[in-house]
Amino acid sequence: MVKLRIDFECPSRQWWESGGQELWDGITEGFDGSSVIVDESVAESWIAEAERLPGWDEGHAYAPHPVHMAALDEMDEL
Repeated sequence: MVKLRIDFECPSRQWWESGGQELWDGITEGFDGSSVIVDESVAESWIAEAERLPGWDEGHAYAPHPVHMAALDEMDEL
């Protein structure tokens, strides 16, 4: 299991406006949140789809993408 998390330091709005919001809403199932815990294979598939949308690589070097995959920590609830 891994976490997909919105990177608020990525300034690009193009990805969100070019289908990214709908893609995010699909993985979070409409829940209002900035992260979601999913199986690693689901996350990898989701990231592959997200990379196809315009604006994916428009962030800064320290925050290149609007969403990133992260390992779980002890505070995460399954």
